Amino acid sequence: MSAPAEIVQALDEPTLEAWLRERRWFASKSRELQGVHVLDVLTLRAEAAPLVVALVEARFHAGTHELYQLVLTLGDGGATAPVAEVGEVAVIDALAEPEAAAELGELMLACAEIEGPASRVRFLRPGGATAGELPRPVRALGAEQSNSSIVFDDSLILKCFRKLEPGENPELEMLRFLDGHGFRNIAPLEGWYEYRGELLEATLGVAQRFVSGSDGWEVALDDLASDPARLTARLRELGRVVGEMHRVLGSDGGDPDFAPEEKGGEGVALIVATIDEEIRRAFEDLPQDDERFAPIAGRGQELRDRLAGLARIGAGGMAIRTHGDLHLGQTLLRPDDAWVILDFEGEPARPLLERRRKRSPLRDVAGMLRSIAYVAVAAREQRGADVPEGWVDEARAAFTGGYHETVDAALLPGGENARTLIAIFELEKAVYELAYERDNRPEWVAIPVAGIARILDEDVAA
Repeated sequence: MSAPAEIVQALDEPTLEAWLRERRWFASKSRELQGVHVLDVLTLRAEAAPLVVALVEARFHAGTHELYQLVLTLGDGGATAPVAEVGEVAVIDALAEPEAAAELGELMLACAEIEGPASRVRFLRPGGATAGELPRPVRALGAEQSNSSIVFDDSLILKCFRKLEPGENPELEMLRFLDGHGFRNIAPLEGWYEYRGELLEATLGVAQRFVSGSDGWEVALDDLASDPARLTARLRELGRVVGEMHRVLGSDGGDPDFAPEEKGGEGVALIVATIDEEIRRAFEDLPQDDERFAPIAGRGQELRDRLAGLARIGAGGMAIRTHGDLHLGQTLLRPDDAWVILDFEGEPARPLLERRRKRSPLRDVAGMLRSIAYVAVAAREQRGADVPEGWVDEARAAFTGGYHETVDAALLPGGENARTLIAIFELEKAVYELAYERDNRPEWVAIPVAGIARILDEDVAA
């Protein structure tokens, strides 16, 4: 049999393209592909069930491209749902077959380094190599997400990034900083692996201690169906945790990647200009004859005018590193009712450099406020919950009240400027949600449509 890398390099490109398009984590389902190509393959394990890391380029007619990580294993022809077959060999997504991908955990414990002809993959841990056996059993994390994760005996979780960009992933950078500065409401960093070669240098995956708990989104849906007042109290505590996270992120003036930066009126103007362009793009191809979009159809200019009205704000406070994609689904509630914040890589659809940019901490606040509005709609439609009238306003007040109890007030703009800036960020988030749901979960588009309609029809700065 040919070497594993040679077999993967020989993958039929149209077959690989069709498989790639069907993946939950493929970022550009609505774009027309020109083709895909395997750029590099490194063999992590050659014997038994071979394991390789492949970098695959997706090319588009506009001349742009995206790069994806595939972790692949080889098996006999006739395997269940292979990526493709090369002769009698089935090429299989190893991250869908957790035991096949267990070698990633072994390499992480050993801080291994794998050299290829023009590239290498390195596995690293904060405390160096660890003796002992890898925890088992191994299972895939079944939650819907834009990456792929495997769990080792509920003690370690390894997230493998699918879409790659040059540079260190913000998830690794943020976890290292928060862990090192004593923030305890995270799953601690246990290791990572990276690619270095002529193509690029990039983080391939991050390992964290596995934390048991309930998904924050599911907790909110359950509480809204059974005990909305309990959820309101829990959201106040979540606000305290987010405020403490921002206090820590803004606490180190000696680290240039994290030191707070003052943003004046020019910073707000740049934010508004960026959102204005996002509104224009989101509305220029909005279906006019689809009832799901009826509440906002033809109202793009009206929304831009509303944004311009909100933009009459002075100083925007301090800019710091932020979570970047904060919502209830990025949290866990532990059995002791303590909140844990997850997934620090930022919004996957945005470029890595943009996700690393320092921003107002109020952007995270706005993301959680949008999530509160989201979950109220979802609880009614999916659980038949009788959400009390006025609950969303009470929940928003509880979250922001808890937030202001712990955040460093010096990071925020004063007075009404803070409220107006939150409204601007809520508008940005709603427009982002509209584009995301259209591409990934069209059955959910009614929720961002309702959010944008609310912004259009109500005094959101109040």
